[in-house]
Amino acid sequence: MTVSGLTPHPGPPALVLVAHGSRDPRALTTVRALADRVRALRPGLSVRLGHIELNEPLLPDTLAALGGAPAVLVPLLLGRGHHVKRDIPRAAAAARAVTRLAAPLGPHPLLADVLRDRLLEAGWRPRPAGGVILAAAGSRDPDAAADTGRTAGLLAARLGVPVLAAYASAAAPTVPDAISALRARGRHRIALASYFTAPGRFATECAAHAPWLAAAPLGAHRAMADLVLHRYDRSCAAPLTAAA
Repeated sequence: MTVSGLTPHPGPPALVLVAHGSRDPRALTTVRALADRVRALRPGLSVRLGHIELNEPLLPDTLAALGGAPAVLVPLLLGRGHHVKRDIPRAAAAARAVTRLAAPLGPHPLLADVLRDRLLEAGWRPRPAGGVILAAAGSRDPDAAADTGRTAGLLAARLGVPVLAAYASAAAPTVPDAISALRARGRHRIALASYFTAPGRFATECAAHAPWLAAAPLGAHRAMADLVLHRYDRSCAAPLTAAA
């Protein structure tokens, strides 16, 4: 957990949802809906939104608006990649606000529950020779790949069919390659689980490869809001130490 600033301040810290940002307008609509769901679950908690890029408000502007007030930054990201390890801590360190950086959303069993629900909504049912592709953005960071792999394992346990992780960029296998690998194992009824927080270019590109059906991204599911608050609460409960 990264902490910047140590000035005491009354009241609970604000919760800052840190989204990646996207040129797809559906992404902003989705993260705003998720923020509203978090507010509904925790009345009285200040819930803010900040983006790493592409959408306003940008994270530095959100932090600047807090002044010296405390905040917990909860990344709406699904693993330990460059944004979690570098970009968000850098923005936090430059802010006046007293900040803590919570863990990214993934991996976590609640995400497997959401992925299962999205597949069921798309029409997925257990079938002989079935399989699922867990389509993710991709990262060159091996920790990010490990996190996605853990989610694939959790989802496979939920569904009772093989689940292979595949990536839109920067990592292997690609979605078409993962589909070929499942087919080589005799799995011919293949669905795609969209391991993206919100709609966007990568989610759309991955879904276009689905040989059967493609589920919607995670979105503003109730369990997503529960997970955001779980990350927030865990961060608040952790000992406060200064960043090195």
